[in-house]
Amino acid sequence: MPSDPYSAALNILTATGTQRVWSVLVSVFGDLARHEGEGIDGPVLTALMAEAQIKPEATRVALHRLRNDDWITSVKSGRTSHHSLTRTGRRLSLAASARIYSTPVEAAQGWQLVLLETATSESREQMEAQGFAPLAPRLYIGADTATPPAGTLALPATTAPRWLGAQFEPKDLSQDYAALYERLAALDALKLDAAALSPIQIGVLRSLIVHGWRRLVLKHPDLPPDVYSDAWRGHDCRALVTGLLARLPRPALSALHD
Repeated sequence: MPSDPYSAALNILTATGTQRVWSVLVSVFGDLARHEGEGIDGPVLTALMAEAQIKPEATRVALHRLRNDDWITSVKSGRTSHHSLTRTGRRLSLAASARIYSTPVEAAQGWQLVLLETATSESREQMEAQGFAPLAPRLYIGADTATPPAGTLALPATTAPRWLGAQFEPKDLSQDYAALYERLAALDALKLDAAALSPIQIGVLRSLIVHGWRRLVLKHPDLPPDVYSDAWRGHDCRALVTGLLARLPRPALSALHD
């Protein structure tokens, strides 16, 4: 077993070995350089990915894909490439950041039921894009801050029965959250100290924490804890992510490059 907290943390975060490299890069840029004018030089990105146990060849292939998908742009200065989010990548990253970085206090507190005129008035994909999860044909559940489509019947709700969560929680997502909770709890138990870590080490830990969380939290509507079943660990994961990121403050890009 690793004797130092950093190595133990890396082992926990990379144990699954199932990260898609392009998706990890989206998390890296989304956490460390998502604002206009921010970017990461090639050697720094190589160092971050090497710490995450991702080979340079895999990083190059993933960068090529993200450039083709209009997520990343790369500019060469001498022998050094400078990578940054495109306008599209920046817009999507900023839009997702509200969900990714919201604290338990900032998460949804109220909810509503929305009844469609017919089962085909709106597609499931359209409703999910607007922040609603299906409960039954024509019936959806969403946060009270979500805007229902025109022509629907929106009913504010208060107390949720204990069986409600099981009606809309995807079982595979619930299992993924349970697994993520175990990893995050193990990380939390390490009591990582940012003062004992380099900016690169902090950057890679943050990016991998965000990556594991991002790939789950963006797959479902933001709903209050009361409407979920006891088996749902999504809100527990949010609390752990909030605490871990607070313990590992985002390093300045200048510190990463130095």
